Amino acid sequence: MENTKKILFLTGDFTEDYETMVPFQMLQMVGYEVHAVCPDKKKGDTVKTAIHDFEGDQTYTEKPGHNFTLTYTFSEVNPSDYVGLVIAGGRAPEYLRLHQGVLDVTRHFAENNKPIAAICHGIQILTAARVVEGRRLTAYPAVGPEVELAGGIFESVAPTEVVVDGNLVTSPAWPGHPKFIKAFLDVLGARIELGTPANLASAF
Repeated sequence: MENTKKILFLTGDFTEDYETMVPFQMLQMVGYEVHAVCPDKKKGDTVKTAIHDFEGDQTYTEKPGHNFTLTYTFSEVNPSDYVGLVIAGGRAPEYLRLHQGVLDVTRHFAENNKPIAAICHGIQILTAARVVEGRRLTAYPAVGPEVELAGGIFESVAPTEVVVDGNLVTSPAWPGHPKFIKAFLDVLGARIELGTPANLASAF
């Protein structure tokens, strides 16, 4: 469909498996064209994912996940083409935030008040881009000090919860996906039409 609205999806090597796979597929399901990108990689390349779980240790454990295929080339991204930005969590954000292009793209969405959704460690990209000052948001708890150092207002919420501040949607981890994705769709203005199998949803 020529007028399908596009979402930019930032991910990278050792991103959290669920936090890439689930939002990517759900946004496609409701009718968006999702351009999953990683700096210095191109359409058709893959990133390795990692599964983070909580098994009684002081922090999460990490296991190999699936390989995820990118759907667009980062160097060809024009931020003006997109109605929203999603930033996956996991270990990828700690190195993606060192890439100037990632910071520039993130600032475009913030400065133009476009919807931004970030989960878990994905918030590290927001803090590095310096777009959280005065904003209410959440993240994986270990990222809380970074949020506050960057001038944000960190809200400690359960992993199943979401925090929405205007165009900004954040959640601590993948257990929050149901509320996180619903809130992002609300901010995008997507209209879900239940009970209509032939036209499940509309992103327009």
